[in-house]
Amino acid sequence: MKEMEVVGVRVEMPTNQPIVLLRETTGERYLPIWIGPMEATAIAFAQQGMVPARPLTHDLMRDILQALNVELTRVNITALRDGIFFADLVFSNGATVSARPSDSIALALRTGTTIYANEEILDEVGVAIPDEQEDEVEKFREFLDNITPEDFGSAT
Repeated sequence: MKEMEVVGVRVEMPTNQPIVLLRETTGERYLPIWIGPMEATAIAFAQQGMVPARPLTHDLMRDILQALNVELTRVNITALRDGIFFADLVFSNGATVSARPSDSIALALRTGTTIYANEEILDEVGVAIPDEQEDEVEKFREFLDNITPEDFGSAT
């Protein structure tokens, strides 16, 4: 497993399909994962530190974990089958729950939990961006800094 960081969310054109982009913390590979608009909004809210008037589902999940005195210890992106990514939530009480990567990432951002990706997935679909292309990545980050949840459709 390789430790990953969330670069951000963007809308892929021309399909208008949101993607979340992860990056190896000690490498040059990026992992794009196509997600739904609601999850894109939840991830964008968390990255921007926005607090909705009422808790979103991922905020509620975080609050339930706190109330039960259970911590999310890690998120593992475990598999890619037929174009669908799979993830596991690993908890401090020893429980592991299968989840969508988009929900897992949204919860990880709210709890400060580290995200990992299976090395085989990175080998299969990871995109290496050498240092000389870092300008393009910086432009993407600037785009992410200026995007709002409303860009993904109606926010909840």
